[in-house]
Amino acid sequence: MKVCFETFGCRLNRAEALEIEAAFLARGWTRTERHDDADMIIVRGCSVTARAQADCERLIAHIRNKYPFKRVVVTGCIKNHSNERWLKDLVTGQGPAPTRTARAYLKIQDGCSGQCSFCIVPTFRGAAKSVPFDDVVAGAKRFLDAGYREIVLTGCSLSQYADGGHRLADVLAAIADIPGYSHRVRLGSVEPVAAAMDVVEAMAERENVCRFLHLPVQSGSGRMLTAMRRPYSVKDVDTLVKKAVSAMPEISVGCDMMSGFPGESDMDHLATMAMIKRLPFSNAHVFPYSERPGTPAASLDDSVPPSLRSERAHDIADAVAKKRADFAGHFRGRVVKIVVEDSGTLAGWTSEYLWCRLSRAFAEARVNSLSGRTTFPRKSIVAMRVTEVKGDSLRGVPV
Repeated sequence: MKVCFETFGCRLNRAEALEIEAAFLARGWTRTERHDDADMIIVRGCSVTARAQADCERLIAHIRNKYPFKRVVVTGCIKNHSNERWLKDLVTGQGPAPTRTARAYLKIQDGCSGQCSFCIVPTFRGAAKSVPFDDVVAGAKRFLDAGYREIVLTGCSLSQYADGGHRLADVLAAIADIPGYSHRVRLGSVEPVAAAMDVVEAMAERENVCRFLHLPVQSGSGRMLTAMRRPYSVKDVDTLVKKAVSAMPEISVGCDMMSGFPGESDMDHLATMAMIKRLPFSNAHVFPYSERPGTPAASLDDSVPPSLRSERAHDIADAVAKKRADFAGHFRGRVVKIVVEDSGTLAGWTSEYLWCRLSRAFAEARVNSLSGRTTFPRKSIVAMRVTEVKGDSLRGVPV
């Protein structure tokens, strides 16, 4: 029997999809990338934005129309999803999921106990719940034993991790400190709340924690953060970022930014642009606000025209893109470490979440001298000296 997977959305969705894949493969199923070759197609959806939901629904409709006699299972954060009980029963937790990237996604938390006015996710995932601390560490060891050298911690709201007195910083430290492996740990998105301050300290104390901190900020306007019911202030964001940069000067700081929330004025947008200017954001996920039926924000007055939402999103994205290119430029001549995603071209992500690949000249010489033999296995960590910077991507040679 063959199964095909289509996954939308965040790192958490990917981690969960890979758990399901592992369970199917453990029971003798074969994974295929082709819909026409599959006996079952599992779509893990996302409804965090209207566009994400529309993309999911478009693919689901296409599959069902083209293959009316195939079993299509819709799961994840999307309306009208199938009962997942039988899928969850398949997940034994006896081995690591076979990720399609060289990095392992480790789910440590699910759900959210926040009450943000725009967010539909708690409707699908419920209140915050954490994977037991010992199970998290055991899961990380299984990934390391399987040859993965970067573990990405995923969750719906990582800052809400709590189990038996352990918090997110404890999880990060425990996995980074696992002895006997040359590995590194990367955090998914972390809200700029008190728990993140402890995380910064744990990061700074360990060289094998990736120098990358992604914050779902959403707005640089305090008025908008209040309207969104976010659990932090503009001052909290500034304080956290400044602490991170002070402790780790070369850290890459990313953010989520939402444009056009109901009632957002020109002054609110300028406040967001001012935050982008004063803080060293080198990565951003920017998206226009979209009404999610069933959320408090969907019924708010003073809607921002969609065209203005998009215009403001472009302003934010363009500003961060310039800062990202400047940030990448600082690495020319320096040594970075990548986890090899593609052993043929020797390419992968640096600790700071910059894409780095083998320089063209060195690649040609390597092919001529080695006849194309691979000397750097996929998943391995390789040190690269950066010789060129093209936009926000790096090229280099192995050290």
